[in-house]
Amino acid sequence: MNGRPLDKRSDWEGWKALLTRAGVREVRLHDGRHTAATLLLSEGVHPRVVMELLGHAQMRTTTDTYSHVMPALAKEAAAKMGTALWG
Repeated sequence: MNGRPLDKRSDWEGWKALLTRAGVREVRLHDGRHTAATLLLSEGVHPRVVMELLGHAQMRTTTDTYSHVMPALAKEAAAKMGTALWG
């Protein structure tokens, strides 16, 4: 990294090479970003951390975009609270 903007073409070519090495089908770079955010949230990474990794200016952007993950996280949080209170 040199602090300058990434060249779109070489960034795309690097992404395609990564997918090939991983042995997975070709998807858009944005799809990889979306998958990464969904997996991080599903694994309990705090939305604020995901927000910063994605470069969102507001946490609401992250939580609104990935709201489909939030019900599962809320269920898990409720289960943890139940365990903490009642064993």
